[in-house]
Amino acid sequence: MLQLVRHGEEGSVVELALDRPGSLNAISTAFAEEITAATARLAADPTVRAVVVTSTGDRAFCVGADLKERNGFTDAQMMDHRLTTRLAYRGVLDLPVPAIAAVEGFALGGGMEIALSCDLVVAGEDATVGLPEVGVGVIPGGGGTQLLTRRVGWSRAASMIFTAARLSAAEGAALGVLDEVVPAGTARERALEIAARIAANSPVAVRNAKKAMRLGMGTDLASGLEIEDACWRATAFSGDRREGVAAFAEKRTPNWPGR
Repeated sequence: MLQLVRHGEEGSVVELALDRPGSLNAISTAFAEEITAATARLAADPTVRAVVVTSTGDRAFCVGADLKERNGFTDAQMMDHRLTTRLAYRGVLDLPVPAIAAVEGFALGGGMEIALSCDLVVAGEDATVGLPEVGVGVIPGGGGTQLLTRRVGWSRAASMIFTAARLSAAEGAALGVLDEVVPAGTARERALEIAARIAANSPVAVRNAKKAMRLGMGTDLASGLEIEDACWRATAFSGDRREGVAAFAEKRTPNWPGR
């Protein structure tokens, strides 16, 4: 139900393709477990420099929870499922390298939350996005209430979530939900282009930049600057910094040691 494909000469860009087309990539218990396992492998692999999350079908990136499976759950099974799916969303969110979602078709509920767990979201112009959970008696539980609010602000997030709105790609981009809208069918290609540009930079610097941004986002400015300083120090005395300066002086492409 998942495909991992490496791109680039060194395979430093990894495509994580959601592959459950018969259910439009609805997140079942087994599917959530696969996402958790895959993201754990990616997080532990020092050769990975960027991750692109895609779908093998063009009808949907992911339509969210597998409601057919949930319909038969007892309360105890529902809670077990909840713990399993939380790990899947956190697996994407906690990737130490930049993650880019390439959205085609529907990205709704948990599917939208997978996209929001990425650092950047690229969508085809025919995409439809939203967090419609209140319409079926629950709330976004994969980080949506927190990630969307941080991304677009309180009032815009409140409007989307409280009304269970479904937005076109153009509407999503206008609100800041999406970072880039491209011609339908080209989101994956564009996301891989961005990932390749990321992968060309120092892996130590990129990882530490993401760490500083993520850790500092929820703190006051003074605390955030201390986090930034710690991440700067971890980067400035690395092999990557020495190689970057040498390559600049010698007018050549850096050969990053990645340590």
